[in-house]
Amino acid sequence: MSLPLQGMRILAIEQYGAGPFSTQHLADLGAEVIKIENPHDGGDVGRAVGPHYFGPGDSHFYQAFNRNKKSIRLDLKKDAGREVLHKLVEHADAVFNNLRGDLPAKLGLDYESLKHIRKDIVCVHLSAYGREGERAAWPGYDYLMQAEAGYLSLTGEPDGPPSRFGLSMIDLMTGTTAALGLVSGVLGARATGVGRDIDTSLFDVAMHNLAYLATWYLNGGHVTGRAPRSGHPSLVPSQLYPTKDGWLFIMCNKEKFWPVLAKELGRPEWAQRPEYSSYKARLENRDQFNADIESVTLTDTTANWMKKFAGKVPASPVYDVAQALDNPFVHSREGVVKTARADGSEVLGVAAPIRCAGDPAPLRAAPEMGADTDALLASAGFTAEQIKFLREHAVL
Repeated sequence: MSLPLQGMRILAIEQYGAGPFSTQHLADLGAEVIKIENPHDGGDVGRAVGPHYFGPGDSHFYQAFNRNKKSIRLDLKKDAGREVLHKLVEHADAVFNNLRGDLPAKLGLDYESLKHIRKDIVCVHLSAYGREGERAAWPGYDYLMQAEAGYLSLTGEPDGPPSRFGLSMIDLMTGTTAALGLVSGVLGARATGVGRDIDTSLFDVAMHNLAYLATWYLNGGHVTGRAPRSGHPSLVPSQLYPTKDGWLFIMCNKEKFWPVLAKELGRPEWAQRPEYSSYKARLENRDQFNADIESVTLTDTTANWMKKFAGKVPASPVYDVAQALDNPFVHSREGVVKTARADGSEVLGVAAPIRCAGDPAPLRAAPEMGADTDALLASAGFTAEQIKFLREHAVL
């Protein structure tokens, strides 16, 4: 069995995080992703994002988002560059970009500009604020979206300053959303023979992720704030608890787990106390309830509590990044993979999160800039003389 996206070809005008993260999902599933990089500005800016590097133009950051792809050098601002793009589009299923919202149309990357080449081409646009409206030309980044969409008001301790996620979660979520949009668009195009533009934006994804908190406000006027120790706004217990040597996160998000937790804490009678007997009661008595739980969790280590809770109470130790990656459970699931750079050296990375039957996922390190230029142009019908001409005229 081949990988599910085997045979799909995607031209990607992408850089930094959200866009490359999106197409890496697709490359890991077998799609041929061709990065189109400007030869005059160093290509994908992610290549230069430090502070850690494998070599010039090959940062750890870049490798985290671009495995299993190909790279071609091409200046799309030149007429000859756009002509090359059009030849590549003849054999592509989708053209993807994560440019500022006003740029795709100017560079001829939208459906209106490309439909005469392939009626079924799908043009996917991942931008900060969308391609229409008053912010189409605005630059924008993850942390800005977290701030404006309310995330910072929800993160951290109630008496502390607003806090962002430790990760660029909006970039990652928008990349994943765009990958879904691209596959959906190609599926539709194959069924109808007609392509389309597909848009997603950091801002729209950030707002969409408000989910039930948005529903609570829009329908009931309730504004959710921060709860101590990263607590859930309504479910108790569902938060951090200190142990003798660290922290646990306990989540009894179904009523059936609370009596089990009480038993494992050595306090089975607590499950019968009226003030602790239901979600509503525990929420009304949250402070006293959490103080009681904490008085017990502090008596033992995180590891010992996890031995008691394992498979019975939904709980996790609180790890730093090193502990998370060194976790034996991660390695038992082959959660860290090795890819090879052109010089044979290894790059370690986190395995793709989608696992499916079929050929094993490819494991090629992110490409050097322009590594596949000549081969891809030759396969598109360009002669050696034409490629030389394009290179001499700074198109490649």
